[in-house]
Amino acid sequence: MVYTSKIFWAKARKLSRKYLQQGFRDSLKIFVSGGIGGNGLPKFGGVGGQGGNVIAVGKEHIDLQEVFKQNKTKNYMAKNGKNSSHNFILGPPGEDLKLEVPVGVSIITELGKKLGEINAEGEELVLAKGGTGGNPKNGYLGTRGQAYPVIFDLKLIADIGLVGFPNAGKSTLLKAISHAKPKIASYPFTTVRPNVGIIQYKDFREISMADLPGLIEGAYANKGMGHKFLKHVERTKLLLLIVDINGFQLSPQYPHRSCVETILLLNKELELYNKELLEKPSMLLINKMDTQSSEEKYKDIKDALHNLKDVAEKYPEDRRPQIPLKFSEIIAISAKESTDDVKLVKQRLRRVLDVMTQTENSQQDSDIYDMYNNLKTNVNENGPRLV
Repeated sequence: MVYTSKIFWAKARKLSRKYLQQGFRDSLKIFVSGGIGGNGLPKFGGVGGQGGNVIAVGKEHIDLQEVFKQNKTKNYMAKNGKNSSHNFILGPPGEDLKLEVPVGVSIITELGKKLGEINAEGEELVLAKGGTGGNPKNGYLGTRGQAYPVIFDLKLIADIGLVGFPNAGKSTLLKAISHAKPKIASYPFTTVRPNVGIIQYKDFREISMADLPGLIEGAYANKGMGHKFLKHVERTKLLLLIVDINGFQLSPQYPHRSCVETILLLNKELELYNKELLEKPSMLLINKMDTQSSEEKYKDIKDALHNLKDVAEKYPEDRRPQIPLKFSEIIAISAKESTDDVKLVKQRLRRVLDVMTQTENSQQDSDIYDMYNNLKTNVNENGPRLV
């Protein structure tokens, strides 16, 4: 019996470790090393080959977990340059090592220096340069390449970021509006990793929406999932706040927050983490309108939702954002029970994103026009006349 129990617990430990390895990764630390430069040949003035570089290459539809699986040692070393010889006065360079990484990663050194970002398929970034080949300046001795730990920090790229406290209905909305299949339950923190759904329209237009792990008060200071959630908001074009009409209470140890308080707290958390997030266009969904007395509650707060700045003044400073969000749309819905509500949200999201795109294009056209006029003025004043 004792022997059998030992076998059981040994297997359980293996399963638990395997389960952890299969979890979502949004950060990965690896060691990169450029190749050593080849030695030169003093007798004939031969130059050694350059050491290979370690290069990150953007790849769609992979995640950091797959990068981890490709090389569990997490050591990435490019090939060394070849020595100069009688047959090859110029030593052949070492082969570059190209590492596929997800689109949307920032890459920093262990000391915090940012090397760059990968934002598109096929985009490349040199992580570690190879050493110089041996030549007269270095005594014909090849030098070592750059070598240090680097950290991949993944920030999801999506058109829309769902923002809300736990159990507000984010996963329910994502499932109803797209083809994503997030886990849904009636308890907080059902979502423990980001889910991305694709909203499809009849004309084949597609919009991506990220359901991110629920915030708690103090997320800006890295409480709960803190920065693991908030950093993903930075890459979205539109913030979609979703709150429960009945308010929110994480547990009996926490105070109950009304619907309006919930909105102000979400606003405050975003502000404390990064004020630039408040410059993004935003929409507000008041969810769970199928619950008892929801219509009456919504009537009581409807005017307040359109005037958050004045409403915020009534709350203590720790719950009052300095820069209240200005919502382009405020919609009361039941993500769980009403397909018409979901269709309405789908239409409004597209409209807001289309207006944003038109505005950006108009601004670009205006910038080009201004640049042309400036060029025209300068040429007319200082040189040949433009026709």
